[in-house]
Amino acid sequence: MIEGKTVTAIILVAGNSTRYGQNRNKNFEDVNGKPVLFYSLNAFDTNTYVDNMVVAVKQDEMETVKEIIQKENFQKPIHMVVGGNSRKESVYNCLKETTADIVIIHDGARPAIKPSYIDKCIESMKEFKGVTVGVKSKDTIKITDENQVVVNTTKRANTWIIQTPQCFDRNILFNMHEKYKNDDVTDDCMLLEKEGYPIKIIEGDYTNIKITTYEDINIIKQFVN
Repeated sequence: MIEGKTVTAIILVAGNSTRYGQNRNKNFEDVNGKPVLFYSLNAFDTNTYVDNMVVAVKQDEMETVKEIIQKENFQKPIHMVVGGNSRKESVYNCLKETTADIVIIHDGARPAIKPSYIDKCIESMKEFKGVTVGVKSKDTIKITDENQVVVNTTKRANTWIIQTPQCFDRNILFNMHEKYKNDDVTDDCMLLEKEGYPIKIIEGDYTNIKITTYEDINIIKQFVN
């Protein structure tokens, strides 16, 4: 617990896994004898700050997730909610199911998350209302227009690739979801950015990859145990 505040972990599992290309949810793939989802759930179940978890799941995959939870005998309360048609909707559905002071949001398909990053995100909430893990870009990033013509080049030292977890003041994030319900955003930090809230980046590492394609399974096996 941080300064008497409660913390809920939100785990997102309701994606379509389209780029995975195997006609199944990548979160259920076997990695070193455990489903991918296990590693994310376990990371938050064993974290001293986290009180409970809310997992966004597709309606027709509820039983599969329930079986994983029951088999692994996690210690903290885990509540499942039906995910939405987008990541944003799934987060919103989860936010409605918790009254915690702080929420920490994580992709179920990032099984190699290190406990120290979870700690740092939550501890940074003493000073910020929004925090995310990220890594500095190794490459030069160029911004183009809709015709793929370069309009700007970012300064590599200040360019970050954003990962999860991301941590927020629950009430502020919920209000931002309500206010910008029709806006298209790719992560929750963008919602707070719209209102001028400073977002702190915790530097992570390149092993915290999100499983996206089938080839990523062999990569992630090197980083979890």
